[in-house]
Amino acid sequence: MDYIDYYKTLEITKSATEAEIKKAYRKAARKYHPDLNPNDKEAEKKFKEINEANEVLSNPENRKKYDKYGKDWKHADEFEKAGYDPNQQQYSRQQQGGNQGYTDFGGDFSGSDFSDFFNSMYGSSERSSRGQAKYRGQDFNAELQLDLASAYTTHKQNLTVNGKNIRITIPAGVENGQIIKIPNHGAPGANGGPNGDLYITFLIDNDSEFKREGNNLYANADLDLYTAILGGEIYVNTFDGKVKIKVPAETQPGTKVKLKGKGFPVYKTDNQFGDLYITYTLKIPAKLSAKEKELFEELAKLRNHE
Repeated sequence: MDYIDYYKTLEITKSATEAEIKKAYRKAARKYHPDLNPNDKEAEKKFKEINEANEVLSNPENRKKYDKYGKDWKHADEFEKAGYDPNQQQYSRQQQGGNQGYTDFGGDFSGSDFSDFFNSMYGSSERSSRGQAKYRGQDFNAELQLDLASAYTTHKQNLTVNGKNIRITIPAGVENGQIIKIPNHGAPGANGGPNGDLYITFLIDNDSEFKREGNNLYANADLDLYTAILGGEIYVNTFDGKVKIKVPAETQPGTKVKLKGKGFPVYKTDNQFGDLYITYTLKIPAKLSAKEKELFEELAKLRNHE
């Protein structure tokens, strides 16, 4: 079996990260997928090579063995048990009867287009009745924009993906940037293989007065000067409507209060919510009358004489 450079197949370097391997595989798989290249034998061959490379390099343990033993990485455990050193192409330990030369465990693969690993992956149990290998379909990726109010409640939406209409249920509490997998709604598999999956990334547009952090919400509430000094009651907005809260006398600007359970729904958890945190801001009265100014001046004199 000839050596196959999996890094070259995916057009990456040996120092590539797991994320870079995944990205390179998806890009190449889309380009050479059989559904996009019907009756193209070269594209089909390239698609198989890409899948094989990804199966090895995306698995850290297999990648480590491949980097050390090359085309014979599948036999790494046997080699190490026998003391084989791939850099010296010989065994390091003496066996009865003298040194035993290195023998390729892989056998004769001169007539095969692909490695034994790929053949074992797509063996007879993974082939169609015509003897063709089955391949999983390509995954689809889509973005869905919601406003914060829509993300607050569980609801259904219709999507059009690759020309097909899909109706999905969006659970309350979905977060900005969250990715949800819809199984079997990707591209159809080749030769009877399974469908790919659909990955939906949610983009939450927050045009509300609330700031969201996880399941908690944050907002400001104006306090007029008189309520801040004397105390009283005010109404504040929540996603469930207005609620009344008591304000203690001599409340300072910047004071923060917690309204338990008035935050955002916890994703896929019934009847559980985060909290709402209200920060008071002081609203100074404007356009004072002459009488009001006179009274404030008297109050100032009282404070200054204390």
